[in-house]
Amino acid sequence: MLGLAVWISQAQPGIAQTSDLVSKNAFRVCADPANFPVSSKDGSGYENKLAELIAAKLELPVQYTWFPQATGFIRNTLAAKRCDVVIGYAQGHELVQNTNHYYTSAYSLIVPKNGELAEVDTLNDPALKGRRIGIIAGTPPAAHMARNGLIGQAKPYNLFVDRRVESPAIDMLNDLQSGEIEAAVLWGPLGGPLVKSDYPDFKVVPLVKEELPPRLFYRITMGVRQGEKVWQRQLNSLIRRNQDEINGVLAEAGVPLVNDLGTEVLELSQ
Repeated sequence: MLGLAVWISQAQPGIAQTSDLVSKNAFRVCADPANFPVSSKDGSGYENKLAELIAAKLELPVQYTWFPQATGFIRNTLAAKRCDVVIGYAQGHELVQNTNHYYTSAYSLIVPKNGELAEVDTLNDPALKGRRIGIIAGTPPAAHMARNGLIGQAKPYNLFVDRRVESPAIDMLNDLQSGEIEAAVLWGPLGGPLVKSDYPDFKVVPLVKEELPPRLFYRITMGVRQGEKVWQRQLNSLIRRNQDEINGVLAEAGVPLVNDLGTEVLELSQ
């Protein structure tokens, strides 16, 4: 496998200028230090493991720039040229240039495995009427819940927080465990791994049957600086050639994967 420096040196001179900012000595990653199970300063998040995988293919060490993933994240990391890639970024966001997506996932309903809601797989199921459901305020499933008359009894959790001091997802799952709420709706790549690691009595149900907008599935890419097409193409190649290993990391973590249209759950061996 050619290293990053060799690959860039072979690019056309006019194109290579936009990639001069990409480090030739390290795989420089922008990440939140306290966003477990996604990323963590101790290296335990699945995006940490994906960073290690890609860095190994590049024959480079991983180097992190840590910053809370809230307002100003891109401005203070990628745009400030302190790092070269964000490992997980939703496709189509204008703040970054996206690579090809390396997985698709969906918001999910989380309920006790043996509870009364264990067979529910849509937010319009009559069994949810009158139930107290946890929801991160302002996220797309809230619109579906409002349409189905579920918001009045819902318990909202904050969207924008400093995860070094507050974790709405963990608070929500703890409330589900204690009976404070009867179901939780979370972004699957956040809720799935948390359930797998710490809440074995819960089940995660990707919401792939919702037909009305807003959509509840997203294709996840790596984000690079605008204009760095050479770097983007190299990462695209790495994703394509190592997709099976990437899927393995995600499956081991417990990330629920769906097809590219968000209509079917994918079953991968773990």
